[in-house]
Amino acid sequence: MDLGATLMGNAMVRTAFAACLTLTTLLPATAQDMPEPGDFYMISRNADGQFRSSHKIFQRAADGMKEVQYCGRTYWVRPHTVAWTQLQSESGNHVRVEYNWGKGWRPICEDPQKQVTLADLGIDIDPSQVTFDQGESQTLESRFGAIGRAFRGN
Repeated sequence: MDLGATLMGNAMVRTAFAACLTLTTLLPATAQDMPEPGDFYMISRNADGQFRSSHKIFQRAADGMKEVQYCGRTYWVRPHTVAWTQLQSESGNHVRVEYNWGKGWRPICEDPQKQVTLADLGIDIDPSQVTFDQGESQTLESRFGAIGRAFRGN
């Protein structure tokens, strides 16, 4: 294979990789990532009330989850979700627990970052230093990492 063909092949791989990265930001990784009626989420909104980002919180215990209370109700969350609430609030976004009732989102609890902190979970580091795999038994990876490995054949 000559140099021109190699460069052309590399360019095609880079283009395909960029297209996949773009799609992963527009589409959920799996159907179970889609919010379903009955789900609870931490939702971050800007000053205009527009959605910024979210983290799912759970009503049942699972590996790597910590039991917490928001507005008197029990949930299970990952430590990185608690760190995320703190960072979103520090960035000037409004964070609250919201419930998906199938036709929209209903606010359930205001300012969860004031109710549960990393210190409450026994984690004594800055929220920006909390990583997805900190102390959790399951491996959590980004979609970008998985896609990159697929292209490299790892």
